[in-house]
Amino acid sequence: VLLAFQACAASQGCMNNLTFGDDRFGYYETIAGGAGAGPTWEGRSGVHTHCTNTRITDPEILERRYPVLLRQFALRPNSGGAGKHRGGDGVVREIEPLRPLVMSILSERRTLHPYGMAGGDEGACGRNLLIKKEGIIVNVGGRCSTSLDVGERLRIETPGGGGYGTSENC
Repeated sequence: VLLAFQACAASQGCMNNLTFGDDRFGYYETIAGGAGAGPTWEGRSGVHTHCTNTRITDPEILERRYPVLLRQFALRPNSGGAGKHRGGDGVVREIEPLRPLVMSILSERRTLHPYGMAGGDEGACGRNLLIKKEGIIVNVGGRCSTSLDVGERLRIETPGGGGYGTSENC
């Protein structure tokens, strides 16, 4: 609808759904991304878009209650599209299990960029990366379930929002 009415650039898509656990527990979270810019506003960075009633667990609580280390949780610089009004940046969330776990991700905009509008640039696609103990990095795509061992990490880079308007008009 937003595209049909040329209301604003695309956001990161729906939620980036992450689950992990084993035979003793399960955990589920949604991870924020970048919102698209519009004719009079900048896109917001690190926000949930197109979903409601959800928020992420604080890092201190996550590490206290679950056998994981949160290696990184930060905005993903320059992932929002350029334009007169810039798209919001996505986030990076990197998790390392402290015992073998199954981690599953269900996410959008890993191959199709969040579009820009009225001459604004598209936002960066997201990436879900499995970082193996040996340093090998595997892009697991937008939808995946895999086992992670101690010393491996799952790095989620969420999409940025599209920009609005041409940069020359700034």
